[in-house]
Amino acid sequence: MSTRSAGILMYRRSGGRLEVLLVHPGGPFWAKKDAGAWSIPKGEYAVSDDALAAAVREFEEETGFRPEGDFVPLGAVPQPSRKIVTVWAVQGDVDPSTLTSNEFELEWPPKSGRKRLFPEVDRAQWFSLAQAREKILPGQREFLDRLKAAVSRRSST
Repeated sequence: MSTRSAGILMYRRSGGRLEVLLVHPGGPFWAKKDAGAWSIPKGEYAVSDDALAAAVREFEEETGFRPEGDFVPLGAVPQPSRKIVTVWAVQGDVDPSTLTSNEFELEWPPKSGRKRLFPEVDRAQWFSLAQAREKILPGQREFLDRLKAAVSRRSST
């Protein structure tokens, strides 16, 4: 069975344009990566878990912000790793400079025997959809298209 992950794609309108909040993974592997490295805040969950509840929990753990509002399902997209990612969109506006993330432990440098703590997410930022397409992991780009369509439908009703 494929690993499952659930996330929240927070969006806002700023100056008439749609923006999304993406996070940059922490740790030494991602430190110098930018384009194609950012992500929707998300995390793994068990099949027996409620996926939306897991998405909200993971968003809060990775950012320190609790998303609230009308959650719009954007569906599931299989990733190149074969992980299945399910995402909901929610309108919100948070200040990325106040991000607080949970941490993970890693032996660093490799084979040194020393363990270090790294933030799961080292920063967050608002991006226009065009900027987000460049920054986000390629397997998650589909969610940007789905968000744009969902927001467009909601605006016309």
